[in-house]
Amino acid sequence: MDTASAGCLGQILLVDDTPANLVLLSRLLTQKGYAVEAVTSGMAALTTVPKLQPDLILLDICMPEMDGYTVCRQLRVNPETREIPIIFISALDEVVDKLKAFAAGGVDYITKPFQLAEVLARVETHLTIRRLRQELEVQNARLQHEIRERQRAEEKYRSIFENCLEGIFQLSPDRRYLSANPALARIYGYESAEVLMADSHRNFYVRRGRQEELDVYLRLYGEVSEFESQVYRKDGSRIWISENVRAVRAEDGSLHYYEGTVQDITERKQTEAELRYQRRESERLLLSILPQSIAQQLKRKPDTIADSFSDVTVLFADLVSFTAFSTRVTPVELVNFLNQIFSAFDQLVEKFGLEKIKTIGDEYMVAGGLPLPRPDHAEAMAEMALAMQQIVQQFRSDQGEPFQLRIGIHTGAVVAGVIGKKKFTYDLWGETVNLASRLQSQGTAGHIQVSPSVYQRLCHRYWLEPRGMLLIRGYGELPTYWLKGRRT
Repeated sequence: MDTASAGCLGQILLVDDTPANLVLLSRLLTQKGYAVEAVTSGMAALTTVPKLQPDLILLDICMPEMDGYTVCRQLRVNPETREIPIIFISALDEVVDKLKAFAAGGVDYITKPFQLAEVLARVETHLTIRRLRQELEVQNARLQHEIRERQRAEEKYRSIFENCLEGIFQLSPDRRYLSANPALARIYGYESAEVLMADSHRNFYVRRGRQEELDVYLRLYGEVSEFESQVYRKDGSRIWISENVRAVRAEDGSLHYYEGTVQDITERKQTEAELRYQRRESERLLLSILPQSIAQQLKRKPDTIADSFSDVTVLFADLVSFTAFSTRVTPVELVNFLNQIFSAFDQLVEKFGLEKIKTIGDEYMVAGGLPLPRPDHAEAMAEMALAMQQIVQQFRSDQGEPFQLRIGIHTGAVVAGVIGKKKFTYDLWGETVNLASRLQSQGTAGHIQVSPSVYQRLCHRYWLEPRGMLLIRGYGELPTYWLKGRRT
């Protein structure tokens, strides 16, 4: 909103559910020449801002019905309000609260109880930055038409130029500084703008060829916005900057000079890097306990996740005589031993494209054909079971005897889903799971016992030996088979 015609320094909207804060801030800002509007809720702010179009918003965080973060995010997605600077004022003083405020789109953060001088200084700073961007465009247009207008404009805006928190510069076509403000000197670590300008020959960019990239963009497009680079300061330390640069041309089209602004964004870059690291760590942790497709689904829609699968193969494997072994070794030896075996099994799961469901004590559960269906899940599970039998023979007990597995496999329908709120678990339910578990528990050491449905899938490519009729708890008599190996 253009408030110059109204005779004030700027239009400011106050959003706070505490009347005392509104009265105090309104009185201060009005006395300093600002036009002030005040609302007491987030909903009222969302209604008022598009109509009022204030130059700046002072926004409280902790409000009923809608907090300040939500208000800020909604204003940022609206093209009519996204460019309005928003300063948060809140009693929340933790770093995470401030990071959340900046992530929502705030430009600054003031902690309650606040100092009036601090509030006024920050308001003036951000209004100055906003006005500067707009006024520089006007100034540059005048510079292209008349030298006298340029001199007059330079005098008019010299105070802003000298006191702006962003670095401002003008460069000749051969990249010598024509002007630089004190802020630019501070960003690059020089004691004054004059010393910086005397060092014009220096290439500040860390990455080789970065200066040439900027030149190419300027030749192609005439201006570059938010050109982010890592640069050297005078003392050799590195910082991140964001540049807005445009080429100013004379009336005949020849390049007159470059001008632009520089902002130190090192702190923002460090925050972004930390946020990326934390996000990667969160995703890595989530993928360690859930299938990738389920993890992605949970991030997109954190509601109940449950699916039915009509054709899935489930395997249960149990270490024979492990209970007796566990009584003869120390807890550390026991856990290390299990970790070695189960880690080897985990590698097989990855190799054959299956899904580890869980371990319970010395029991290992695997499924094939979910969460992404595949037609050969029974064959893949057969290969997994045979490989598990080979691997487990490499491990010996404290008495020197090789370990053996008892394995059961069944194919059928299951229900799969995620349970838990703080600790997620992807699990399976149904008769297929129960029967696979029974086949394992009623099997024999060193053997892989499979159901008739698995037999039908494997009999043409694998060697299976009938065991006969087996009385299975809860199912009655059922013909079962021993999986011996792949047919040659």
